[in-house]
Amino acid sequence: MALDRPHGLNSLGFAKAPADTRVVVAMSGGVDSSVVAAQLAEEGYDVVGVTLQLYDHGAALAKKGACCAGRDIHDARRVAEEMGFPHYVLDYENTFREAVIDEFADSYLAGATPVPCIRCNERVKFKDLLATAKDLDADCMATGHYIQRLMGPERAELHRAADMNRDQSYFLFSTTQEQLDFLRFPLGHLPSKAETRALAAKYGLPVADKPDSQDICFVPNGDYASVIEKLRPGAADPGEIVDMEGTVLGEHRGVIHYTIGQRRGLGIGGLADPLYVVKLDPDARQVVVGPKEALAKRTVPVREINWLGDAPFTSRPEWEVEVRIRSTRPPAPAVIRPISETEAEVELATPEQGVSPGQACVFYDPDSTRVFGGGWIHKGVSTDPA
Repeated sequence: MALDRPHGLNSLGFAKAPADTRVVVAMSGGVDSSVVAAQLAEEGYDVVGVTLQLYDHGAALAKKGACCAGRDIHDARRVAEEMGFPHYVLDYENTFREAVIDEFADSYLAGATPVPCIRCNERVKFKDLLATAKDLDADCMATGHYIQRLMGPERAELHRAADMNRDQSYFLFSTTQEQLDFLRFPLGHLPSKAETRALAAKYGLPVADKPDSQDICFVPNGDYASVIEKLRPGAADPGEIVDMEGTVLGEHRGVIHYTIGQRRGLGIGGLADPLYVVKLDPDARQVVVGPKEALAKRTVPVREINWLGDAPFTSRPEWEVEVRIRSTRPPAPAVIRPISETEAEVELATPEQGVSPGQACVFYDPDSTRVFGGGWIHKGVSTDPA
């Protein structure tokens, strides 16, 4: 499982026998974390499986593809029973609502495009669950994420997964150095998901053919707006669709139904050129539209930065890196100019379309697979001066 580990260390990097190494495995009930738990158990580690109950499952029990729903807790428990290690379910519903769901709703209402999976990793899985793992006297905590933890000359480093198609570094940029020292990602070096499923079949796991989760766990069928309306009654108040000069072009059915870059479904046909959503103004209840070129952004303000480089973030006036501003986009060249330890201006070498407040901006080493951390895009994104 571990690659090129120093002599005398077990596969998790400890100078002791696997049987003397306790590892808490965060088990979602899916194939990835189940394989991690089974593999570590087979290697002889003192494995403890933990599954988090994150939200009211009443509406989600019949929903396919959601993580942490009732079916998933059952699946995680079955894997633990078959592999012979203890398994616990922890009720984190209140924590999850306060740390993730409420902010998701408020950010969306503020015209942002939030990424709740990152906040869940940051505020629940790698904070509260990690603290629980330490309370259980674990030496480390392992997850099924596709990302690599490699030992560098200075410290443990975060690297992209070997399988770039499965790489989850965008969702894990806020992992701190202290957390990284305690975490392990046993699947990060695998060349493809096929190898993970082959391991699941090898161990005879009941989840070997289970489909991957697709949606945000508390958003059934990807319908963000209906969830927001339920959490924040009155959030779908109608308002005006205006162009960039403020001319009223039509009426919308609630800012929460629109996203930056959207072209379809605006209901303002009959124009010579297509228009796109370029800004959401929830205070004025306005959806601002403009031509496609108005979406191009070169300068991106970023805050709440988590820096994983060896030298302090503010030790240089600028850093030449690659950045990813959406999970579906490849990293692209950029320059980061630190303003403080946690705030910076990112200048993209090539303007990007659809940059939206609430998304992450993740930093990468252009010369390797290393992840340097990242931050959150906030309002004030300026357009390409050209």
